[in-house]
Amino acid sequence: MPGPLHGYRVIDCTTTVTGPFASMILGDQGADVIKIEAPGVGDVVRLLGTARGGISSLFALLNRSKRSVVLNLREQRGRDLLRRLVAGADVFMQNFRPGVVERLGIDEPSLREVRGDLIYVSISAFGSEGPYAHKPAYDHILQGIAGVAAVQRAPEAVRPENVRHTLCDKVTALTAAQGITAALLARERGQGGQHLRMNMLDASIAFLWPDGGANATILEEDVALAPTLAASYRVEDAADGHYCTAALTDAQAHGLFRALGHPELCTDPRFATLAARMRHLEALLELLGGDAPDPRARADVIAALEAEDVPCGPVYTDAGEVPNDPQVRANGTFLDTVHPQLGRMREPRPPLRFDRTPAAIQRPAPALGANTDEVLGELGLDAAEIEDLRGKGVVG
Repeated sequence: MPGPLHGYRVIDCTTTVTGPFASMILGDQGADVIKIEAPGVGDVVRLLGTARGGISSLFALLNRSKRSVVLNLREQRGRDLLRRLVAGADVFMQNFRPGVVERLGIDEPSLREVRGDLIYVSISAFGSEGPYAHKPAYDHILQGIAGVAAVQRAPEAVRPENVRHTLCDKVTALTAAQGITAALLARERGQGGQHLRMNMLDASIAFLWPDGGANATILEEDVALAPTLAASYRVEDAADGHYCTAALTDAQAHGLFRALGHPELCTDPRFATLAARMRHLEALLELLGGDAPDPRARADVIAALEAEDVPCGPVYTDAGEVPNDPQVRANGTFLDTVHPQLGRMREPRPPLRFDRTPAAIQRPAPALGANTDEVLGELGLDAAEIEDLRGKGVVG
């Protein structure tokens, strides 16, 4: 059964993480995603990190459900072929630095000449204007500017800390995928094509701000400041591992007190209500153990918390433990697949479950240029024409 985006075509000129992750979501949902790569290395993420057979695991997990076409956009004939592909597409995505698409003649007005109702997507780090517009940037840089590193800092730490994965990239990718499907829906309702502009800085701040920016939101002078939710994000120690809890309601908090051996805190006026607990959060955390580990085994601590209906769970020390979690197994979160270059793989299945138009991994991440001949053949080029272009460095 085809996915919900079956019949739509996406021409993806993005590289690294944000754009490829967004287009992978669309591909898993059934869109025909054609990834345009430059001759030579292609997307640099192909070489980044753990790899086998010339493809990294990062690239494989960001670029499944796509076809790879190598076009030399420095050559006029390469740009002409791109325009022909766009003429039959619904979405065009690019994350070139400001000014590049204009120089190449693949900017939004130029491509709208060949496809009037095109959804044209521009993704940048900082936006097209302002003092940072022309600066190169990756996720680490955005985390610092957007405030992610400030919120991530532990209370006792002397400096901010980055989240150690590409948070800003992936948040922007989710924003892009949702925006593209919204624009396609608007087009179906007669609003035509449009230009979607998004940048990692805005997307990351919007994602962070509801809780991370809580103490910088209300601008009146009589605000009663309280610790942000970040203060409650603690990893606790048991005798043989780590766990975490999150008690929000009064019933959960009182259950937490009893499970941890402090029933007297249920009647302490400092902790009896949510408002009181927020005012005295630091004192509460210290009373609940501070840095002292619970002498019980983790399983016993979690059992006591579950008996009180307190939200809790194990904290794993290695990502390799995650696939063995019983709930992860019950959900069927991971699929074991076989990639032509990487061999056996474990990868997350599409997380959104459609009951009538299921999303699925359409194909493994392609080798560089694996589908060039196939896609150009769909444009009407014969084998001799393609080989001539390959010999002249126009395609790969």
